[in-house]
Amino acid sequence: MKAIIYVHGKGGSYLESEQYKKNCDGYVIVGVDYNDYLPWIVQNQIKAVYENLTQEYEHISVIANSIGAYFAMNALQHCAIEKTLLISPILNMESLILDMMKWANVTEEELCEKGEIKTDFGEILSWEYLGFIRRNPIKWDIPTEILYAENDNLTSRATVDIFVASHNANLTVMRNGEHWFHTEEQISFLNNWMKKTIG
Repeated sequence: MKAIIYVHGKGGSYLESEQYKKNCDGYVIVGVDYNDYLPWIVQNQIKAVYENLTQEYEHISVIANSIGAYFAMNALQHCAIEKTLLISPILNMESLILDMMKWANVTEEELCEKGEIKTDFGEILSWEYLGFIRRNPIKWDIPTEILYAENDNLTSRATVDIFVASHNANLTVMRNGEHWFHTEEQISFLNNWMKKTIG
């Protein structure tokens, strides 16, 4: 018996897992229903889904999208996961936050002093969040397949290449793709990749 945990990205929904059922023959897919984006809260919700599935399924894999990839790796790094498929993953959360701080012209001293700063581009920078990431580094040795878009604006190709070189990971790049796979062509590419890699 095989199951997949699906972890959506920001603004997404656990119901997205429904659209992947056709790509994952022989698996039951369960989406994690979370609305909070603090890793120490999401971590518990992902672990609860994992614990429930282990009661019934011997083989558990993961599909995660965008920030969901960070949440999944943070929560499940010490669990018995067979395989992971990451779509447009955030692979270095600290680097992304530091980039956002640069875009917003915010220094570490300012963020430490204020605790939280809302940016013009709609993100809230949090000193507590940055501290959590630094105190909880991820050690990930689970076989991983990554789907990366050439024009991803959140994770650089260099960050992806560093991750692939230092982990048990394979990389597929969609030329002219975007971080959010949403056009007909992009979704078709994603579906074909998933069917091939889920095995």
